Amino acid sequence: MVKVQNKTDLYDQIAWNIVVPVLILAAVGLYSIYFAAIDDPSHMGSPVKAVLMQGLWYLISLVIIVFVIQFDAEQLFRIAPYAYGLGIVLLIAVLFFYNRSLAADAGAKNWFKLGPISFQPSEVMKPAFILMLARVVREHNQKFAHTIRNDWVLIGKIVGWMLPIAILLKLQNDFGTMLVFFAIVGGVIIVSGISWKIITPMFIIVAIIGVVVIFMVTTPGGQVILSHSFQPYQFARIMSWLNPSTDTSKAAYQLWQSMQAIGSGQIFGNGFGNLSVYVPVRGSDMVYSVIGESFGFVGSVAVILLYLYLIIQMVRITFDTKNAFYSYVSTGVIMMILFHVFENIGMSIDLLPLTGIPLPFISQGGSALIGNMIGIGMILSMKFHNKDYMFSQAGDF
Repeated sequence: MVKVQNKTDLYDQIAWNIVVPVLILAAVGLYSIYFAAIDDPSHMGSPVKAVLMQGLWYLISLVIIVFVIQFDAEQLFRIAPYAYGLGIVLLIAVLFFYNRSLAADAGAKNWFKLGPISFQPSEVMKPAFILMLARVVREHNQKFAHTIRNDWVLIGKIVGWMLPIAILLKLQNDFGTMLVFFAIVGGVIIVSGISWKIITPMFIIVAIIGVVVIFMVTTPGGQVILSHSFQPYQFARIMSWLNPSTDTSKAAYQLWQSMQAIGSGQIFGNGFGNLSVYVPVRGSDMVYSVIGESFGFVGSVAVILLYLYLIIQMVRITFDTKNAFYSYVSTGVIMMILFHVFENIGMSIDLLPLTGIPLPFISQGGSALIGNMIGIGMILSMKFHNKDYMFSQAGDF
């Protein structure tokens, strides 16, 4: 671990271009949660209590970041299997000790319930999986040259580490979270050095499957087939995505109200705290509707640009470190955050089906916030330690 000599050194070692946008997003989150609670007290309780609880999660996340940032590349490399193993244990445990009432409402067995606190283990599994994936790719690339055969072996290793997670998430009926892991895998595969002779056909096949699925959801026969492949609540979300105006009082109600709220904001919004359209459970999945209604198109785009700035800064730090292991870690973190942003905003405006994916650093809740903050902590570690590790053999730094 790095020993900081003075305050000036500490200041220079902190990536403020990462910290500042995250803090701004957190402030936007507190604002959104406060007024979402005013608009929906039956689900969120007292606005002050909701903000204080979220503020507590931010403080806990800050402590976690300070802890994670102490680990350099070598230490992160070595703890990766333990973090992955702990994540798997939690994913198995939640299948037996899941929140029964929440599972009855949402259909997914993916939350622990400890008194007044709920916790989703898959959220902390994401950064653990990123570390493990980065270790696997780094070890493989250190031992083997990039040939077609060796690249297929690497893909097999990646699939092997992903498979237990996919199975456990399937048993939890948590398809939305599974998509996040697929996005992480896709990003790491692209930067892993695997030949484009392999990657290109893989992405073409994925694209073809996507087109076929979209075609199926738009035809009666295909809908019948898909209805047997998804849980009833998942299929209802797909149908409400396709035709949100046909069932605005039931399955599509939340989506329709979100679209109404965002649309009512028009260009400049209705003003600070002026929410007139009711959106159920607005502080978590549909928190973007608060921004759209309050600050309109201008404010909504400003939040998207802030995320874009954050991602660009993470990429810059990655290039500055010139560290292969860190590059795989940062790619996984970037894909995790990027997919969350893309999916959450997309589902809020009916570009994508509802999946229950939160908006990073803004949505109410502690599990997702902690998972994302661990990712930010690993990114900050790159600047904090700023070492160019040269591997002489697998595992050596």
